[in-house]
Amino acid sequence: MEQRHLGRTGLRVSRIGLGTLTWGRDTDEHDAADLLKTFWEAGGNLVDTADVYGDGEAEYLLGRLMEGFVPRRDLVISTKAGSVPDPDRRFDGSRGHLLAALDASLARLGTDYVDVWHVHAFDPCTPLEETLQALDLAVSSGRARYVGVSNFCGWQLAKAATWQLAAPGTRTRLASTQLEYSLLQRGVEREVLPAALDLGIGLLPSSPLGRGVLTGKYRTSTPPDSRGASEHLAPFVAPYLDDTASRIVDAVQTAADGLAVTPLQIALAWIRDRPGVTAPVIGARNAQQLTAALSVEALSLPDEICRALDDVSAPVHRYPDHDWSTL
Repeated sequence: MEQRHLGRTGLRVSRIGLGTLTWGRDTDEHDAADLLKTFWEAGGNLVDTADVYGDGEAEYLLGRLMEGFVPRRDLVISTKAGSVPDPDRRFDGSRGHLLAALDASLARLGTDYVDVWHVHAFDPCTPLEETLQALDLAVSSGRARYVGVSNFCGWQLAKAATWQLAAPGTRTRLASTQLEYSLLQRGVEREVLPAALDLGIGLLPSSPLGRGVLTGKYRTSTPPDSRGASEHLAPFVAPYLDDTASRIVDAVQTAADGLAVTPLQIALAWIRDRPGVTAPVIGARNAQQLTAALSVEALSLPDEICRALDDVSAPVHRYPDHDWSTL
């Protein structure tokens, strides 16, 4: 699998990442082992997790698999901290919480360091410089090699990245940002992506297949074994089952028919090769699904297909997202 630099850093990662959102909950150890082995054998190295996935079970399971299936040195482990199970405060970006969460993640993963450590979301109750200081301490102590943020909007990302760049050699530049991005969700193109491109920050899109909807599996009904039929994941899929999404899915299917490939391959190739994207992170349920996704490695979409998909899924960009003189 081809590798790319993560932002403006020397770290190289596979241009497809493996997500672990369901590990330890819907994905058991046997399926997780098959997924990790399949991914590794295909040349993948970027594995994304978080301290809250499966209430910590995803990290624990990944740590166990690194002991017996895949060498730690062959993987780029990315994890996140900052989300908390508190209805009154969903995110805690305080220095104390973040560093304690990192120590707990390292213990579950069974490793001395993570390759990339992300703040899971912006915390409006904590000064941003305090949150960012936790990232600096993680790197200076050797517990993280690179750092980034997740789910930051445009101004939050720009403020954080600029703060880090203001004191080179003292503060650690942001390597990456992780947000949802797909043909069904192109909101990052308004402000986040331009900021990331300007600041040299690599984008790691989550849910690159539109929460599974872009595979076409929901075109006529909801498969009983799909996430859309799952009690706890159905609300996650539901927003992308409207008429707007249906038109985009139909266009993806038309492109797939014309190129004799699958809708999954079309949607994944489109997002993988968008400007600023380092590696979309996919969350396959089993090795068969993952193998189907990884087959996109040899596919590059023709320009006319890309333009057609761009047009049918284009988000509304108006003032001030675009230069006022062009409106």
